[in-house]
Amino acid sequence: MGDLAAGHDHAGQLHQKKYTRSDFKGDPDKLMELYFDAHVYVANWMRAIFMVRLPMEALSRETAKAAAVPYLLDIEPTRTHWIITWSLGESENYERFDVEDGLGWMELLAPVRDELLCGDLRSLYIGWLAAAGGETTDDDEMEPICVSGLGDLTASQQALAQFLEVDPYLLAGAGMGSPSAPKAEILLQEMDMWIDALPGEEVHSILKQLLEGKGQQAERSIRNRFAAWRRGFQINATDASRRTVGELRQNAVKARLIQLENRKRDHEQREIERRKEHEEYLKTLADDFSKAWASVREPVERGSGWGYDIACRIIVDIAEAYDLFATKEQFQDELKRFMAGYLRRRALIRRLVKAGIWKDQ
Repeated sequence: MGDLAAGHDHAGQLHQKKYTRSDFKGDPDKLMELYFDAHVYVANWMRAIFMVRLPMEALSRETAKAAAVPYLLDIEPTRTHWIITWSLGESENYERFDVEDGLGWMELLAPVRDELLCGDLRSLYIGWLAAAGGETTDDDEMEPICVSGLGDLTASQQALAQFLEVDPYLLAGAGMGSPSAPKAEILLQEMDMWIDALPGEEVHSILKQLLEGKGQQAERSIRNRFAAWRRGFQINATDASRRTVGELRQNAVKARLIQLENRKRDHEQREIERRKEHEEYLKTLADDFSKAWASVREPVERGSGWGYDIACRIIVDIAEAYDLFATKEQFQDELKRFMAGYLRRRALIRRLVKAGIWKDQ
């Protein structure tokens, strides 16, 4: 299997590297601290790890302490950054690790870092939820953080849940009752509020960084500060209560029943559409029965088992068409006339008898 790591060099370029044939020889924590922004590790001994590095101002210590789960969601500070590590617990998906080589996960998961930089904490919640799905978590344990938009995850967050093998019903249950993610126009209003409140000297500092060619540094700094302000604004603006693991598990049961009901409804709808299409096909046969009977002769004349199978299926359809748009008696009369020249085709007759539309003499 292998490791994938991604980071920014001095030119700000993103680069990736893959390690194969053995366990990773370096120290991921040290390399993340010094060089990389993201790291993916997948091994065939049922191990999967995803790591990101964030500036310290991107995450409050209170949030980090609340969301962290020992051995499964580690959120550790360095002097200048947070190193966040999502780890897959015990997996029983042997087939996945038998064929998976880790490729593709970096592209899917890397956007999680940008989302965290923008103040979106749903990926941290997903890491906690992966642990909450285990049998060792008590029903009375509370959600560590309140986040919105759990019912409408981004593609990268869905990929993270898949990477960590989060119970899909528990994930759906967490989305029940979760406040919707803020709309774009609300986010723009919050941006205006924050920008209007910025002191003049801070605006001067940001513009100076841009003129000095430190655009990326200025962008990261301002995004992180806005995200931190927005988290505080949201905490003050909402009274959303946290739920217990027991409530989430009850929601998971509901989510499973809803999914089963939706599948049943979808199956019934597909069956209705299939019957409608089949009736339209039968109507085309009834519009010209002579043409329909003529279409049976070619496969019968082949004299092969495959040809007899086709002929039998067409005759069964013709029988249905007579039943819907004519009479059964008319069908029997036409069938006898058609079969008059094929009474020695025992293989065909056996198929018609089995289909219930011919009585062997």
